[in-house]
Amino acid sequence: MTFALHGIPVSKGIAIGKAILISRAALEVSHHLVEAGKEETEAQRLLDAFEQVRLELDQLRHGLPKDAPQEMAAFLDVHGMILADPALAEKPLKLIRTQRLNAAWALTTELNDLLEQFSEIEDAYLKERANDIRQVAERVLKALNNQEKNSLVSPEFSSFGESGVEAIIVAHDIAPHDMLRFKDHAFTGFVTDLGGKTSHTAIVARSMEIPAVVGVRHASEMIRHGDWLVIDGEHGVVVVAPDEQLLSEYRVLQERAIEETRKLQQLKFSRTCTADGVSIELFANIELPDDATHAVELGAVGVGLFRSEFLFMDRNQALPDEEQQYQEYRRVVDLMHGLPVNIRTIDVGADKALGAGADLSQTGTSPLGLRAIRWSLTEPEIFLTQLRAILRASAHGQARIMIPMLAHAKEIDETLRLIEKAKQQLHQRGQAFNPNIQVGAMIEIPAAALVLPLFISRFDFLSVGTNDLIQYTLAIDRADHAVAHLYDPLHPAILILLANIIGQAKRANVPIAICGEMAGDPSLTKLLLAFGLTDFSMHFSQLLLVKREILKANVGVLQSRISQVLEAIEPVAQAEALENLFA
Repeated sequence: MTFALHGIPVSKGIAIGKAILISRAALEVSHHLVEAGKEETEAQRLLDAFEQVRLELDQLRHGLPKDAPQEMAAFLDVHGMILADPALAEKPLKLIRTQRLNAAWALTTELNDLLEQFSEIEDAYLKERANDIRQVAERVLKALNNQEKNSLVSPEFSSFGESGVEAIIVAHDIAPHDMLRFKDHAFTGFVTDLGGKTSHTAIVARSMEIPAVVGVRHASEMIRHGDWLVIDGEHGVVVVAPDEQLLSEYRVLQERAIEETRKLQQLKFSRTCTADGVSIELFANIELPDDATHAVELGAVGVGLFRSEFLFMDRNQALPDEEQQYQEYRRVVDLMHGLPVNIRTIDVGADKALGAGADLSQTGTSPLGLRAIRWSLTEPEIFLTQLRAILRASAHGQARIMIPMLAHAKEIDETLRLIEKAKQQLHQRGQAFNPNIQVGAMIEIPAAALVLPLFISRFDFLSVGTNDLIQYTLAIDRADHAVAHLYDPLHPAILILLANIIGQAKRANVPIAICGEMAGDPSLTKLLLAFGLTDFSMHFSQLLLVKREILKANVGVLQSRISQVLEAIEPVAQAEALENLFA
């Protein structure tokens, strides 16, 4: 039966493909489709893993000392009985043989189903048995993982491209570091139950340049593995099990979108200026060094934001050392061929966790907690390591340091002191760096916006992070799906803040850019031009869309109308003022 689900559009375009349903547990393991004809080999891998765990439990049982508590033996007996129950392996084996899921993925799918069933049981004792099942399954997963480590070829996602499967990921939620695992594989789109338009997961989705809809409540429960889906990334619609007529209509829309993209390519290297001759500079936001290549190809005049924390994510080993970081930063600098590269120091915390190997559990999950520069200042040795790596990269081009989430004068002073200390350490080693490297601050906390002269006097340039500035001003956690609909870049308070920030920086002749998602939203380009913004930084996939709006804009006319927008605080009055601005 055909039905439609609605959510938040975060990456435009039309995607058509089959649903690849990923449970929350499955995100933590390797998952891929088994090559056709090798289903039985994969099924045997699962059976071998069960047998390995059985032997381990037997060894533990027989190796218990005589004075061991009786509960320990009983515990191992319960686990042995769970493992011996053929029902635990029955469904995973079926998933391997019929849907070609790899063994770990199939087992975690079954585990997730079992845990949901146990969560509905009222009896406390029986409910507690869910933990025993989880622990047994985790032992089997560990055995499977050890098999994969001994393999010469990493199996993760290996067969998607080869099998020609048009895959659309469907999940409850996908963390940014999980998105990185998907980035290099042949997915045509993704759908999640949770998420907001400016969550870091959505930002990475746009970097993949595939249609995506988030905040589609209960999508992962209502969509079945293998269902045909259509994602309308423009309107936030997901069509499940579309009929042939709908598929035909969406394929026409898909072709139109592709043709529109081709037309945009003609704007790549034309001069970026408004209709009345105001020059505008377009910079790129990137997550990984290879993104710099795409930025240059699309005409970016530099990297306005290199999110360095993505180098630290999805790692099973320790954090990258100074040499590893230096090589990655230098790669970006080299790829930009002398253009400026703003490297933001690590912004860990909130919805961005470091890799498992980091063992830094003290980072906060709250957007108001220990994150960004707050965290870096509590870990001065890690911070100094990153600063030295950036400084060394500055010897090869225009690398610049950008500090996130500053609010206090003491934070600014301590940050600048550590930058000087990093310079002294490199000088003592005799290693090259640019002693006059530019240092900038991100304005993303209302307190910073309200005391902007403090930042203007201490930094070489400023960049407004509108994603955080909006969430902190409106008291909305942008990663919380329950309040995501209240996130509003056009709230009068936000517009007044932005106009004041840009105006003060311009009057002081301090370079200022916007690197948040507002800069990459073509529908807001004329608004930012009216504020006097001339430096935009966005994901490279948005560069040409924004450029098209700039070429049509007349800054003189826009600025003559902006006062009406800033004076309008009632919704109806603001809507009328914005309509007049965009006319």
